[in-house]
Amino acid sequence: MYAADGRMTLKVKHMIFRQLFDPETSTYTYLLADEKTREAVLIDPVREQYHRDAAILDELELKLKYTIETHVHADHVTAGGLFRRDRGSESMISVCAGTTCANHLIEDGQKISFGELELEARTTPGHTDGDMSLVSHEGRMAFTGDALLIRGCGRTDFQQGDAGKLYESVHGKVFSLPDDYKLYPGHDYKGRTVTTVGEEKAHNPRLTKDKASFVELMANLNLQRPKKIDEAVPANLECGLPMEPPPKKQAGAEDGWAPITRGPSGVPEVSTAWAAECPKNVKVLDVREPHEFNDELGHIAGAVLAPLATVEAHVKSWDKTEPVLVVCRSGGRSGKGARILENLGFEKVASMAGGMRAWNAENRPTE
Repeated sequence: MYAADGRMTLKVKHMIFRQLFDPETSTYTYLLADEKTREAVLIDPVREQYHRDAAILDELELKLKYTIETHVHADHVTAGGLFRRDRGSESMISVCAGTTCANHLIEDGQKISFGELELEARTTPGHTDGDMSLVSHEGRMAFTGDALLIRGCGRTDFQQGDAGKLYESVHGKVFSLPDDYKLYPGHDYKGRTVTTVGEEKAHNPRLTKDKASFVELMANLNLQRPKKIDEAVPANLECGLPMEPPPKKQAGAEDGWAPITRGPSGVPEVSTAWAAECPKNVKVLDVREPHEFNDELGHIAGAVLAPLATVEAHVKSWDKTEPVLVVCRSGGRSGKGARILENLGFEKVASMAGGMRAWNAENRPTE
């Protein structure tokens, strides 16, 4: 169904739906909203189309709750940061995406609610580690990003690409949906807008092959490097907006207190091995929620619990020269916590890479 202005629409009970297109990068952006509460989400918004999408939100009198990235894009810069700054929306991306810039790092199977509607997140790595497909069971539809395209799939020759992993993701997380579910891709270069699970299972020339043949095919595509990758990837690791750099160290501040490494997003990290042997004067700040602190993963002995939203108030009276190790479930929230502390002027801060998941996987002691 198409609106008078040519934008594709879909009528599902209580759902407003728009499929929007960026002609420069052939990127689809998807707007979904609850007709009753007017709460909305934008999937894969494009920076150059910010004003278009903002105008549609205003025309339809919608309140943008979330912007959701299906992965860290290499061909365009997200508008998620602009919407967060200007509209107060919150950003979402997979916990496996390798960035901590988003408000919410989403795990496999997590439900994303807006009004009375809901999306189920399904991790579909292979194009990148952080690919995520989003399923609306009420609408019998899924948004597959670059993992599955119409009669194709995302490339696997850069950004942690793994053809075998992509094959398993699509077959396990997308093709396992009922055949009539409509699939909406992140891009299309031939003017196509939608497909179905049944169509792709029958006609996708890549993913109807066996796994070994698929891996061989993907290894020999010899595609050109994305034109915007050098701009897009670093920008998208910061949600499309540069984060404020941490304050410069004060004169006399001690360096080298821990073997810190910094990834592309600038988060200071240390290994679980170092954390297990760290000096006794290092404060351990656990930024998970209270129910997680004593769940099956447990917590590190002596850790101080301060959920991420309360960190700034919790550390207000702390000595900013004392070292702090920030911990969470898998490293995402602790990265954000570390950046918060740095911006508050703390001189010795590090996030524990991999979080309590990695700590438990190495059979380290917990309480």
